[in-house]
Amino acid sequence: MAHSSCVTRIPSLTRSCLHRSSPITTSLTASLPRSQRQQTRFSSHAPSSPSLAARGQKPTTIQTLQKMHQEKSPITMLTAHNFPSALIAQEAGMDMILVGDSLAMVSLGMPDTSEVTLDEMIMSARAVSRAVNRSFTVGDLPMGSYEISPEQALTSAIRMVKEGRMQSVKLEGGAEMAPAIKKITTAGIPLVAHIGLTPQRQHALGGFKVQGNTLDKAMALLRDAKAVEDAGAFAVVLECVPSEIAEEVTNALKIPTIGIGAGNKTSGQVLVQIDMIGIRPPDAFMPKFVKKYGSMWESGLAAIKQYKDEVSDRSYPGPQHVYKSDAKVTEAFRAAIQSTQS
Repeated sequence: MAHSSCVTRIPSLTRSCLHRSSPITTSLTASLPRSQRQQTRFSSHAPSSPSLAARGQKPTTIQTLQKMHQEKSPITMLTAHNFPSALIAQEAGMDMILVGDSLAMVSLGMPDTSEVTLDEMIMSARAVSRAVNRSFTVGDLPMGSYEISPEQALTSAIRMVKEGRMQSVKLEGGAEMAPAIKKITTAGIPLVAHIGLTPQRQHALGGFKVQGNTLDKAMALLRDAKAVEDAGAFAVVLECVPSEIAEEVTNALKIPTIGIGAGNKTSGQVLVQIDMIGIRPPDAFMPKFVKKYGSMWESGLAAIKQYKDEVSDRSYPGPQHVYKSDAKVTEAFRAAIQSTQS
């Protein structure tokens, strides 16, 4: 459905629809008195993101994250899959925003993450990138886009950076993925590794199960962590790992660890935004590690039901929501209609 733009209230341009970023708009509005500039209106659906300069903020960089790690200041990461979710994540002050392949399940309705394609991930990443100018962005490489060879992995990573406009990429796997990680990082693309529970391999793991919970598995986890660090990863996600094991792995590394279901002794935390703000039906399954910080399902459902009721009883739109026409224009219009019907 096409969105209609509001009329700009610039004298002699009353019927023009000027884009917010148009040089014409900028020069015209700048020449107007302050009172008239404040009345200038653009499309109510135009995307906008906060100005860094206006807020006195600096973009988060790898150096920022490394300094936080050195100072043992927890790193905050949250997923986002579209423009509004990225905008609100950055507004909340997230250090890192992950365009995760959880997109498959929470946004596209797929049963797991294995179905989502690189093209779908890139489209989501591009939407996120339009909203973000402070948080450090990470784009997930989905299953099938990096496992065949280091060359394939680099090709996919380049696409995620160039087309998806991400600042870094993430892939799943430990020591076995070290050649791919090295290929990507040597090319100058920052990379976050992901070990422990790797959802793309959940069928091989027997489902979404805790990892590193035996001595052999804990030692394998540490070897994986060391391997991805040596290959050039600047951070590593630890998923579904006992807290004490995750703490020891964190202490053994020089790079930050980002925990999800790995306790609070990691260098930072990540959650899926849709899970933590509660945009799920009440009976939807939630992993043990998810804390619901909101109930957007309930508030959204109530709002939509109220909208339906008000449309049904014609109380919406009310007088304050409608545009008025000149009485003479309306009268002339009615007369014109009657003349065509006679």
